[in-house]
Amino acid sequence: MNETPGSKPDGTTHFGFRDVPKGDKQKLVGQVFSSVAGNYDLMNDLMSLGIHRAWKRYFVATSQVRRGDRVLDLAGGTGDIAALLRPRVGEAGSIVLGDINGEMLRVGRDRMLDRGRVDGFEYVQCNAESLPFPDASFDLVTMAFGLRNVTDKDAALREIRRVLKVGGQARVLEFSEVKPEWFRPVYDFHSFQVLPRLGRLFAGDEDSYRYLAESIRKHPPQEELKAMMEAAGLERCSYRNLSAGICAVHTGYAF
Repeated sequence: MNETPGSKPDGTTHFGFRDVPKGDKQKLVGQVFSSVAGNYDLMNDLMSLGIHRAWKRYFVATSQVRRGDRVLDLAGGTGDIAALLRPRVGEAGSIVLGDINGEMLRVGRDRMLDRGRVDGFEYVQCNAESLPFPDASFDLVTMAFGLRNVTDKDAALREIRRVLKVGGQARVLEFSEVKPEWFRPVYDFHSFQVLPRLGRLFAGDEDSYRYLAESIRKHPPQEELKAMMEAAGLERCSYRNLSAGICAVHTGYAF
């Protein structure tokens, strides 16, 4: 029997370090991101010590996006990736921000409007496991720091493959498995001792930040995620570790 990574034969899956019914995870994750939506940049700054901004710039700069391309940014959240992609696709290109959480999508739309970025963007509330787009709709699909929160990651990767045009590229940026043994205790201390306290201090929300740290440890590590992308039908799959494997950029192609 095939199982979603992290799921169990009894129909449960992980929500952080807790086992919950698979049908409950989407709601629980939604509550977390509705809670942190207004402080999303702060959350990423606390989790990555501010380095996430450099990771995102690298993620976009190394994507094979061209002027005129149509791009889907899943878990588009507050629009960081879409804003970086916009000048690369040019006036003839377009970007769809997709997010399952309406509050996150609203924050992203409002932020774009505040920046004067209106043309070339669409906003779609959607579930990555069942995308409301025709086959072969996009030249590039990106997903930054969102895949680990999806209940059925295999289904999401298959959907990403389905909506890609022939020759299209899938890019996933996600927290991953730290590689140097000596660094792991330091990273664990920051994740489980420091981060929840910072969340309580700056955002008044310790539990959500604890979940986010736990969700990273439950996410498939680099080689496992690469294999999942291949199983979903993507080809020439590879990854590049950033910051000693704190996060990784995964790439695959549709042929």
